[in-house]
Amino acid sequence: MNLRKAYLFVFLILLIDQASKIYIKTNFYINEQVKVFDWFRIYFVENEGMAWGAEIPGDYGKLFLTLFRIVAVGGISWWLYDSIKKKLSNYLTFAITLILAGAIGNIIDSVFYGVVFNDSYSQVATMFSDKPYGTLFHGEVVDMFYFPIIKDFPMPEWVPFIGGRPFTFFNAIFNVADVAISTGFGILIVFNKRCFN
Repeated sequence: MNLRKAYLFVFLILLIDQASKIYIKTNFYINEQVKVFDWFRIYFVENEGMAWGAEIPGDYGKLFLTLFRIVAVGGISWWLYDSIKKKLSNYLTFAITLILAGAIGNIIDSVFYGVVFNDSYSQVATMFSDKPYGTLFHGEVVDMFYFPIIKDFPMPEWVPFIGGRPFTFFNAIFNVADVAISTGFGILIVFNKRCFN
């Protein structure tokens, strides 16, 4: 893969990611969901941008997270450039391209969405609103894909940590950028020898 193809692929993933997020943001309100199948729903949630909806506490936690991710994207961009320049494995460059595209996709939400949209609580958000819900670098990441393949399964009491409570698999809600990042890391793990031969 050459650098031009890698950047084109990043652009295509970003286009799909942002189009899906803007559609959800301007057509759904927070926690609204549409049942596609029993095991697949479009379910609109927003989060600070960390994995599994975790947050960094404090007034500057969100700003720190966003700035850290921007620096990380710079490092990933250099890694992609260096890997292509050295003609390393196509598995490696493809994985890095996916990770880079996903990281940029979620950064766009974090940096700009707070000043572009109004909030989505009990209403559908408006793009380029006069009353944005946040400030620059303090936007929320839009997630929408939910696959509750096993829903509210009663776990036996003897199961550690989750026994006696209803169990749902798969409980994460994610977006196109998250899929790109996860797939990229999956390639690095599954095809480790081919990536780093």
